[in-house]
Amino acid sequence: MANHNLPSEHHESPEGTGWIWKVFWILLIVTTVEVALGIIKPEILMGKFLGTSVLNIIFIVLTLLKAFYIVAEFMHLKFERSNLIWTIALPVLILIPYLAFILLTEGGYMNVLMAQ
Repeated sequence: MANHNLPSEHHESPEGTGWIWKVFWILLIVTTVEVALGIIKPEILMGKFLGTSVLNIIFIVLTLLKAFYIVAEFMHLKFERSNLIWTIALPVLILIPYLAFILLTEGGYMNVLMAQ
């Protein structure tokens, strides 16, 4: 006889196809915004902030949001305990923007050096 009070090692999968269509539309909208910003390149977003353009920062943030959403939905991270979610998310939230900042800053510096 199974004890139903113990936590299960198996997580319930979403039923039906509605959830996958929801994921599809959300990712499509975010990707469309990224592509539209890349084509239009609004002048208001071309100003510098922390050594790089605001548009680049928007691209980085949107890409990270998509990555977190994909991990939450398809790797079922949203069904895990919050401690595990923070253990995975916090280093990524700190390291990825930091490394992107360093990459963009050094890339800009190299561009200035090559122009001389």
